[in-house]
Amino acid sequence: MQIIKSFIKLLVFVFPVTAVAQSTYLNQGAKEYHFIDRLEIKQQTNTDLNFSTLKPYNRKAIVRQAEFLDSARMGYKDSTGVDKYKNLTDLDLSSVDEYNLRSLLMNNSEWVSGNKADFVSKKAWANTFYKTKSNFFEVNNKDFFLVINPVLQVHYGSGSNDNDKLFLNSRGVTIRGMIGKKVGFSSTIVDNQERGPRFFQQKVQALDAVPGVGFYKPFKNDITKQDYFDARGYITFNAARFIDFQLGYDKNFIGNGYRSLFLSDWGNSYLFAKINTRIWKFNYQNIFMELMPQYHKKGDTLLDRKYAAMHHLSMNVTKWLNIGLFEGVIFGRKNHFDFQYLNPIIFYRHIEGTVGSPDNAVGGLDFKANVLHRLQFYGQFLLDEFILSKVKNDPTNWVNKFGIQTGVKYVDAFGVKNLDVQVEMNRVRPFTYAHYDTVANYTHYNQPLAHPLGANFQEFIGIVNYQPFPKWYINARVIYYKQGLDSGSVNFGGNIFRDYRTRSAETGFKVGGGQKATSFNGLLEVSYEFRQNLFFELTLLQRNYSISGISGNNNATTITAGVRLNMFKRTYDF
Repeated sequence: MQIIKSFIKLLVFVFPVTAVAQSTYLNQGAKEYHFIDRLEIKQQTNTDLNFSTLKPYNRKAIVRQAEFLDSARMGYKDSTGVDKYKNLTDLDLSSVDEYNLRSLLMNNSEWVSGNKADFVSKKAWANTFYKTKSNFFEVNNKDFFLVINPVLQVHYGSGSNDNDKLFLNSRGVTIRGMIGKKVGFSSTIVDNQERGPRFFQQKVQALDAVPGVGFYKPFKNDITKQDYFDARGYITFNAARFIDFQLGYDKNFIGNGYRSLFLSDWGNSYLFAKINTRIWKFNYQNIFMELMPQYHKKGDTLLDRKYAAMHHLSMNVTKWLNIGLFEGVIFGRKNHFDFQYLNPIIFYRHIEGTVGSPDNAVGGLDFKANVLHRLQFYGQFLLDEFILSKVKNDPTNWVNKFGIQTGVKYVDAFGVKNLDVQVEMNRVRPFTYAHYDTVANYTHYNQPLAHPLGANFQEFIGIVNYQPFPKWYINARVIYYKQGLDSGSVNFGGNIFRDYRTRSAETGFKVGGGQKATSFNGLLEVSYEFRQNLFFELTLLQRNYSISGISGNNNATTITAGVRLNMFKRTYDF
């Protein structure tokens, strides 16, 4: 809590107490994310949506853009009779898009200025619950807004290499609201019992943590089953018209791809304070985080802390091209925050040098280009350490620590409405994200902060999303990767938790070097939205995994069926 207290003191000193209208943010995995991607690519010329590299999305911002599109494509004219939006009147929205657009507005109704008549349920429960189609309980008046919704995800299935049944049983509640449209708040609490596929169980044992969550206990004294809470929450407010503040315990994501090499939401939540400044063509975000170094928990003991500071500056160079700069640093100071890193402007690499260069600083570039109203090209370049002479003369030297992401999204692919295709490649060299001080490696709660594989890998991802009818969703995903693992005690740079000084040589390190592991992970999922945010789902997962020189069947085929309400999908994508 020290970082949050210090941050609040800084805010009180620097900024006035006054605030303007403040919004909460979309929950992780909300169905609106994919639709917003489609809108951004199809519209191409809108500047606000081009800041979508940073997630979660602000509810007020996405409603503003959705309403803008809804009005602009109708050919509305200004007071002089000129069609201000003629470039958008031919925006090609299908009947499925119309459904998704209305659903987006319905699920973020606190910011909708237009007609809300069709948001109202025909018949409320006990004249109190589900007065609106999307929310179990809702209060919406001038000075106070409150939404309470149940959270549910129940899946059951079987695996080909597992005699016991697979299951996920998640139950909870999510709350969001605003007070006087000046302070926003959100909280989600979910109780989970899970028995995932065998490779998931092995990951839990290897990390001593549930992927995406962290702390757990064996369910009914069975180590193949996990019992855990997922609790998140935050408050948000404005200090000025263009500056948003958020204080909470949750996740963030920086990037345009399925994966991120900068900051991902794959791992556990963390305590953070965030400033987001959006003005003219710039968006600038600072995140200050309290994290957990790796540990092996035995009994009830207080865990140590480490800290991180990250910022991302992006600019809309044109109405269709956005580029960004990223910088982050992970550091430990015996459980206290280093106030040098509260500086929101200066480059962290300079600060790291000022305090003696003991910390793990990384930097990066990203871009996103929307073209032809159908395509989006995106990418990231993550730089952990870079010596030009080594890159030129000794490309396999261990100090060449960097990662590259490239990808493309294609909406209404091959002329088929609401068929969207995404292809992505991620490549990270050995020893990237690692550090000689294992407290300062790029991890939190025994899980990577960026890509779930860590380092020393190359990955290819293909995703197909098809929505043939308004309430039907078909998702297919293929992930293939090769990764170099440590061989015996030899450190080949794939395990980012290890001290990089334990390497056996100075050069000769290639991506995939060491004991080679290859994996194919294929998913086919069909969902039907019975009512707003209530899905019935059927999933088929095939995973083939092998390690060179090691025999045995590590392949798995799983089939599950279930129901999901107001919650993100549980995925096993590693």
